[in-house]
Amino acid sequence: MIQIQDVSKSFKGDFAVQNLNLEVKKGEILGLLGANGAGKSTTINMLLGFLNPDSGKVSINAIDTSQNAQETRKLIGYIPENVNLYPYLSGLENLDYFCKLAGLNYSKTELEDYLTSCGLASDAHLKKVSGYSKGMRQKVGIAIAYAKKAKVYLLDEPASGLDPLASNELSLLLQKLASEGATIIMASHDIFRVREVCNRIGILKKGILVKELNSKDVSANELETLYLKFMQN
Repeated sequence: MIQIQDVSKSFKGDFAVQNLNLEVKKGEILGLLGANGAGKSTTINMLLGFLNPDSGKVSINAIDTSQNAQETRKLIGYIPENVNLYPYLSGLENLDYFCKLAGLNYSKTELEDYLTSCGLASDAHLKKVSGYSKGMRQKVGIAIAYAKKAKVYLLDEPASGLDPLASNELSLLLQKLASEGATIIMASHDIFRVREVCNRIGILKKGILVKELNSKDVSANELETLYLKFMQN
């Protein structure tokens, strides 16, 4: 479903991503670990078609993202670290608005079900987003992506601002989506969450994929030791 083939991207002569090769199949969750500047967000932005690679090819469902970004975005649910919502609308109204932008019309009950399933308390559904915490806004953003019924989900630090319970709810939701056939890439600093949620893990350092492994082959502590080893060397 997702293919990144020999992709490089630089800014002002400095590589953000260098000779990157990744494949994520239907029903699979790939976690991308790396420090700030490792190339995680650049990779996601190329998948979204916001950036074009200098060389190589990025494709979703065999469609080149640099040539048909509008087509590939129809397949994608994107959850950024900071979700931008309309502060003067409620969580439910924001969800309804963004769904309608995508050509989706849901009943009030269906919208509430999406918000609830993404961890937003029912008494917050009709409150203005201006009074939400960052974690609450994040849950609405997750619901927007979920309601889109995307084939591909791209998440850039999705658990940022979430409390442990909400973060666990997100993990369960991602695993549910994968079991239903979604393809997911989650970029994160959270070693333990990535180990818990993802089938495979890629470690990026200065734009280079330095290690790729199956989650089941390593414990959380072993992954932390491995990650720190790469980051320190």
